[in-house]
Amino acid sequence: MIKKICFAASSGGHLEEISRLKDIASQYDSFLLTEKGGFNEINFCDKTIYVSQINRKEPLFLFKFIGLFARSLHILIKEKPDCIISTGALATYPICLLGKFAKKKIIYIESFARVDSPSLTGKLMYKVADIFIIQWEELKQFFPNAIYGGGIF
Repeated sequence: MIKKICFAASSGGHLEEISRLKDIASQYDSFLLTEKGGFNEINFCDKTIYVSQINRKEPLFLFKFIGLFARSLHILIKEKPDCIISTGALATYPICLLGKFAKKKIIYIESFARVDSPSLTGKLMYKVADIFIIQWEELKQFFPNAIYGGGIF
């Protein structure tokens, strides 16, 4: 039984997409994990936890990514969500992967912007998610076991 949900999304469009699940968030004890900076003025969950923005092309990426795993582990232990729902991107991967190891339900929604090619996070999350949702039928060729859910916008 799901009692607590972690909604995880990077800033910008990913955050805008996950905010469309506000009705679900309001039905559960839930919190939002997102990046500091960017588009964060959003009324979604009562509690928001911020992690540092990360870019895989920056020189200190590996060290920041390891730090993000440590921060995500701390959040997972403290908050104890039963389920993690993510729209990506990279900053959300550590909590989803750690959540999978902790036997939490992982739901990933591939970005609406991805019409005919998969995202890097989508490729990684396809192997991790218990439920993988695509918003465009064209992505079935890349994610054959995905659920076509249509747009969440």
